[in-house]
Amino acid sequence: MFILFGPAGSGKSLQGQLLAEKYGWRWLSVGQLLRDQKNPELDATMKEGGLVDDNFVVKMMHEAKEAVVAAGQNAILDGYPRDVWQAEWIVANGDLAGIDGAIILNVPKEELWKRLEERGRVDDKKEAIERRWEVFEQTISAMCDILGKEGLKIKEIDGVGPIEQITERIEEVLREWGII
Repeated sequence: MFILFGPAGSGKSLQGQLLAEKYGWRWLSVGQLLRDQKNPELDATMKEGGLVDDNFVVKMMHEAKEAVVAAGQNAILDGYPRDVWQAEWIVANGDLAGIDGAIILNVPKEELWKRLEERGRVDDKKEAIERRWEVFEQTISAMCDILGKEGLKIKEIDGVGPIEQITERIEEVLREWGII
């Protein structure tokens, strides 16, 4: 099991889904699991670029992760943890167990804008995107410090290029870590 980090538009969900399908793993995306809740209050928060309550998210992700482990499956944690509080919760509650590492997709902001304009999702309003980027930029370093101090392997890769090339870069790291 590994974490896939990246700002909105970095391709982490696309890569997560491709890898999950290729290897028969579960794709556990905070955003998708929240959208699947079909909760108008959660939907409104996400449309505004806000973050859903941390307690709700960690409970939801803990349950999803436990279901994967119970089924003897592997999983990709897409964008989780999302902030420092969640990273600290994962460590304090033993939820780091079974997570082999974290991969960060690095993509320049200009490329992120281009990708987001192309995907045209309803929660991709300019203000919401800016807010999500700010949160990511403010928290990724601190989250990696917290998780890294616990021994989690963290690797940054170039998230620009053809989709297949980015997948290959991720797979190279996963081979290094003995996941594939």
